[in-house]
Amino acid sequence: MDLKLKGKTALVTGGSEGIGKGIALWLAREGVDVAICARRAGPLEATASEIAKQTGRKIVAIPADLTKDADAKRFVEEGHKALGRVDIMVNNAGSAPGGIIEHLTEADWERGLQLKFMGYVRCLRYVLPIMVKQGGGRVVNLIGNDGVKPSYWEIVPGAANAAGQNLTLSLAGQYGKHGISFVAVNPGPVRTERWAGLVDAMARDMKIPREQADKLAPASIPMGRIAEVDEVAALVVMLASPMMAMVNGTMIEIDGGQDKPLMDRFRDRPGG
Repeated sequence: MDLKLKGKTALVTGGSEGIGKGIALWLAREGVDVAICARRAGPLEATASEIAKQTGRKIVAIPADLTKDADAKRFVEEGHKALGRVDIMVNNAGSAPGGIIEHLTEADWERGLQLKFMGYVRCLRYVLPIMVKQGGGRVVNLIGNDGVKPSYWEIVPGAANAAGQNLTLSLAGQYGKHGISFVAVNPGPVRTERWAGLVDAMARDMKIPREQADKLAPASIPMGRIAEVDEVAALVVMLASPMMAMVNGTMIEIDGGQDKPLMDRFRDRPGG
């Protein structure tokens, strides 16, 4: 199927690794020129070079810390200038610490909300006027299933994700008349560079062996495994297509049908 993306342009936050890198690569394969941002310049520039070499598309690396309003503004403005327009905005940057409330500090809460929610708000504040002026656009917000499938071990990401989901649905109602449509993609566990660290934290906070902690998420998913980056990227690229413009003001989970209470049942089962 031709997704009608060739010649389009996109901004992708958190694009140096993991899901963001996968999305940038898949967009470029479909003929999209992409500006990506992340905090570390070295890995970001290496990723941009790698994707450009593989796809022949223009990939612009713009270092930015989205906890800072000035950096978000600069990313959007420089990306717009380099690409000429912004057809697609993919908000993906940021993570929020897992853990139970007894182990979470004030700084953990602040960090989670600043990156996983306010970073999205900042980019949207600056990109939406551009899309209104050019007559339309597409926003895909990578959020997470913690906002709709609560877990006591993921209360910080759950709070940030619920806020992001509300933001997505609210803006869909405001900007549809300008030809700008919004969709939230809510992944469950995904095998990225961060996965090993998340398993370590689960083992620590739940006081279980690491081997058992590594089995908790797959045990809660009917498909018996966590998602791969390419699976999430493929969904995002499909939703970024102008053919999907009427998919507006909605959310799509990509978590294999995860049932989080099963994690507790597996954890508490004798022998794990």
